[in-house]
Amino acid sequence: MLLDLKELFVSDGARKSAAYPLDLTGVDVNGEHPFTSPVNVKALVVNTAGIVSVTIDVDFVYSTSCDRCLTPIKREFDYTFTHKLIESLEEEYNDDYIETPDLQLDLDELTTSDILLELPSKFLCKGDCQGLCQKCGHNLNLGDCDCSKAEIDPRLEKLKDLLN
Repeated sequence: MLLDLKELFVSDGARKSAAYPLDLTGVDVNGEHPFTSPVNVKALVVNTAGIVSVTIDVDFVYSTSCDRCLTPIKREFDYTFTHKLIESLEEEYNDDYIETPDLQLDLDELTTSDILLELPSKFLCKGDCQGLCQKCGHNLNLGDCDCSKAEIDPRLEKLKDLLN
């Protein structure tokens, strides 16, 4: 959604809002498409004392698999993002402001990048997930497997011969 900000930059106290579903089902995150339903977006752009800012509220369901045991999980997220908008920057790069030289804001692009940057880097089915056995692949959350736990580092195997 492209927001026209011309009236917001010239009128103190001006407001503009938008609410719509954002389809991110085609977004690839680590080889998966975890957005199975649209993201609910509510945006409010306000000019307060000459400072134009945008506040974006999003909520969505994220479907992925546990990074340790591969169990499918679904998580609900809701985030709020706030950005200050400016027509042009005098410096080359500044994280504090979003530059809008044509006085238009691509809300979809901004919202998508905010969501992807805010997502956790690791998803676990539970905080104490045991993961999978390295030998047989058994899910250790369901109980122990029959694999031998005593393992000798193959680089030190020759030293065992010295003890015999």
